Amino acid sequence: MTAADCFPWLPCAALMRKGIARLMDIILHVGAHRTGSTSFQHYVRGNRSRLMAEGTALWEPHMLRKGLFDGLFDAPRMLNGRNLQRRAMGRVRLHAAQAERAGAQRLLVSEENMIGAPRACLRAASLYPAIGERMARLDAAFEGGITRVVMCIRAQDLWWSSIAAYGLGRGHPLPDEVRLAALATSPRTWRDVISDLACALPHAQIKVLPFEQCAGQADKVLAQATEHPAPSSYAESWLNRSPDVVMLRTKMVENGVPATALPANLAVGEGRWNPFTPAQSAALREAYADDMMWLTAGADGLATLTEDPSRTRTGLSLPVGALTKGQSHDQQTDPRFQGRLAQTG
Repeated sequence: MTAADCFPWLPCAALMRKGIARLMDIILHVGAHRTGSTSFQHYVRGNRSRLMAEGTALWEPHMLRKGLFDGLFDAPRMLNGRNLQRRAMGRVRLHAAQAERAGAQRLLVSEENMIGAPRACLRAASLYPAIGERMARLDAAFEGGITRVVMCIRAQDLWWSSIAAYGLGRGHPLPDEVRLAALATSPRTWRDVISDLACALPHAQIKVLPFEQCAGQADKVLAQATEHPAPSSYAESWLNRSPDVVMLRTKMVENGVPATALPANLAVGEGRWNPFTPAQSAALREAYADDMMWLTAGADGLATLTEDPSRTRTGLSLPVGALTKGQSHDQQTDPRFQGRLAQTG
């Protein structure tokens, strides 16, 4: 299935690309929300000068939220005789052409709201239900020139908890039991999100990074996005974390929401807020495990799971603990170790 099959009202990306001599790679960092996107944007913003010197132009929220995408993702409509969606596409193409004329070899666009808003996910009780159409519109704006997409995903129980906690801290209501049950039983998983993304961008390479491995390591995300070495400055920033239970109650009071609305039994570990029951959390974790198995198995050729090998492989030297204890040493027969390790019996 292609983008033309999914969204027949959009111009065909392949036809738009035909005859266009595009030298600049267009790379999207689409989030998702609550997976370190703010930290990543702080990192690339701090390294903007170096990135530009190395041929990477940068679009991030400080620029994009000034109106560049306004009208692009809305339903087609006219205002004073002007088609707002076409005007948005024109702005995107104009700014992209300016970056290319300035000598940029690649354009990195980092904006998690490109794929939808977290409140819309909560309302629909579904992971980014409109990502396909939104990305197809963006690809049309870039004339089919998007070459790579980087997306971070996170275990669903922690992702939904983080989304709800962030909204609660900003004055939004506490999800009720019916809403939480709908989130826990939603059939839509990251596999569906990635499949929709691949359908909308059939010519783009899609890289998926687990949040559990890239949290607080923005340089690794950038290296995967650009496929070039990334600077280390600002890389360890971890901003906009979810509020814990104590902070949530403080923010709720500040926003006029009674702190007693947050049940006292929903703190897990070091104050993490978890609104789900144990059974609901287990179901969401199982869904994430299925997503990871699908990605590990090749994701039907739609995406590539990018993992940090340093988390799972031993280096050139054995860990210190392996040299000092363990059943294997009790059975050691190599004469080089005789007299150095205690033996049983």
